[in-house]
Amino acid sequence: MFKAILIDKVDSTYQARITDLSDEQLPEGDVTVRVSYSTLNFKDGLAITGKSPVVRQFPMVPGIDFVGTVENSTHPKYQAGDKVLLNGWGVGETHWGGLAQKARVNGDWLIPLPLGISEQQAMAIGTAGYTSMLCLMALERHGVRPEHGKVLVTGASGGVGSFAIALLANNGYSVIAATGRLEETEYLKHLGAETVIHRSELSEPGRPLAKERWAAAIDSVGSHTLANVCAGTQAEGAVAACGLAQGMDFPASVAPFILRGVSLLGVNSVTQPYARRVEAWSRLCDELDFHKLTEITREIALPQSLEAASDLLQGKVRGRLVVDVNR
Repeated sequence: MFKAILIDKVDSTYQARITDLSDEQLPEGDVTVRVSYSTLNFKDGLAITGKSPVVRQFPMVPGIDFVGTVENSTHPKYQAGDKVLLNGWGVGETHWGGLAQKARVNGDWLIPLPLGISEQQAMAIGTAGYTSMLCLMALERHGVRPEHGKVLVTGASGGVGSFAIALLANNGYSVIAATGRLEETEYLKHLGAETVIHRSELSEPGRPLAKERWAAAIDSVGSHTLANVCAGTQAEGAVAACGLAQGMDFPASVAPFILRGVSLLGVNSVTQPYARRVEAWSRLCDELDFHKLTEITREIALPQSLEAASDLLQGKVRGRLVVDVNR
């Protein structure tokens, strides 16, 4: 038996609870992993609280990422004892995820734990750090360079935002951080932000075109914020969009795209090809200041995830929540 968070829905009753499960209940897959750590992401918060229909089938174990040790495997890449990690691939939505002491998954969804980092560090980075690196890589593929101008990061106090600031600053970019919590200004500047602005400058309906303020942006908020980010982007600039904390809608004009040549780059952290996943994690190991992980991260026990999910959705959590599933 092993412990897990289990979400179930009977009639109209939605419930998330800690429970004991057996190996026989695990879903199909060719690799079984003894999970060491998972994390609590925005999507996990939605799943646990039922605030949005993230969970596609019931019962469901949430947790969109995890790291651990292979217990048994019939996949050619992995054998018992290997350290592996997973981001995305529908775990926690359509397939049981990482907020449990065991997981069984398709081995193609895994990558080896990179050398030189611990399991706890891997989940301190987690999907938030991984997504931030994918955004940076997308901007780079578009040709964005530090000399082109400032880069805006929205949702700056959250997990994706915190890592985006640290990664951009480490790569020589001048960063503007937008946050609803100006009391975190010192924290954001320590991560590498040069300027901190209040999110209210971006979160309300705005003009189709605004003053050109940044060469590029990483946005995890969506809705009016993303529309205003695009409106304030310099000619031939780019915006990497990876989240929907404010909403899924995009009440924007085509003006930034057809009058300034702004590019909107969608970043999907769920189903990236193996080579790109490995590249992203390799760069994270090389380009992150691991001394800052302790400032970005707070560790909690598995049962604490239930309460923390609500705090996360209310914007009360700074940085990352790492979940030690074995306590």
